[in-house]
Amino acid sequence: MAKDIYHKTVKTALIKDGWTITDDPLRLKFGGRMTYVDLGAEKLLAAEKQGQRIAIEIKSFLNPSPIKDLEQALGQYILYSQVLETLKLNYQLYLAIPQKVFSDFLSEELPQLIINLNSLKLFTFHPEREEVIQWIN
Repeated sequence: MAKDIYHKTVKTALIKDGWTITDDPLRLKFGGRMTYVDLGAEKLLAAEKQGQRIAIEIKSFLNPSPIKDLEQALGQYILYSQVLETLKLNYQLYLAIPQKVFSDFLSEELPQLIINLNSLKLFTFHPEREEVIQWIN
């Protein structure tokens, strides 16, 4: 399986933020099918902190069209959140986004509408410092 360009960066950022990585990737089996969040060369991480469990879908937004990246991220988020809920796995799903992508694109009106209407949970990270910048619920 190919890993997202920021896979190691996000993993390091979560560890620095006090999380313990429990699954890399988090495998979700439903109806005889297995999903790994590898549809766009991405991985799902699972982590725990003070009894909280999160699943992370890492999105790079490197496509020439950020709208296409948003469409893919939204589809994956909906798929994984619904499978997690159906399996009663008690994980909160987050999209991990580089801080620059959030400030340059995801803070615009259309992406904000999509984020709000779909109650997407995000966290931003600084790729060079390998640090979590902001949790957005």
